[in-house]
Amino acid sequence: TAYGVSPRLRFDLAVNNLAAWAFTTGKVYLKSAGTSWRPFVHIEDMSRAFKAVMEAPREQVHNEAFNVGRTSENYRIRDIAEIVAEVVPNSHVEFAPGAEPDTRNYMVNCDKLANTVPAFQPQWTVRRGVEELYAAYQQIGLKLEDFEGPRYRRISQIKELLASGRLDENFRWQTPVLA
Repeated sequence: TAYGVSPRLRFDLAVNNLAAWAFTTGKVYLKSAGTSWRPFVHIEDMSRAFKAVMEAPREQVHNEAFNVGRTSENYRIRDIAEIVAEVVPNSHVEFAPGAEPDTRNYMVNCDKLANTVPAFQPQWTVRRGVEELYAAYQQIGLKLEDFEGPRYRRISQIKELLASGRLDENFRWQTPVLA
């Protein structure tokens, strides 16, 4: 699961979302029981991995699939919430009423990439990423209404673009008709 500050910040990603809730409300708000495991990787490490694979000898990487990140960066969602609560001052973990376990539950091993492309070394941890997000939210003065709307939630944004006709059913941009 990706996280981190980027030019097109997304709040439908677990770490970004939990840090945003903590920053704007003081609550690290979990909508599930938080018991599911997920792998986490910073967007910059994803970019570094892509570059390292592109620069690696073809015979080492051709037709190979790699899990990107650190194997040690698999966390339960509630563990992420605790990290956020530790980083964001005056915040605490809170569960939504009726929060139930999320059935999506998985961990990944990232050793193959490290062994195949030793030039790639992840630089980020979730804790450091939350610190980066907190600083960015302070800098932009993030408000709850900023991240709860469709602009920063990928699926909501796509639905809005489809409904408005700016994207067609094949997800291609449509040229606006000028009156």
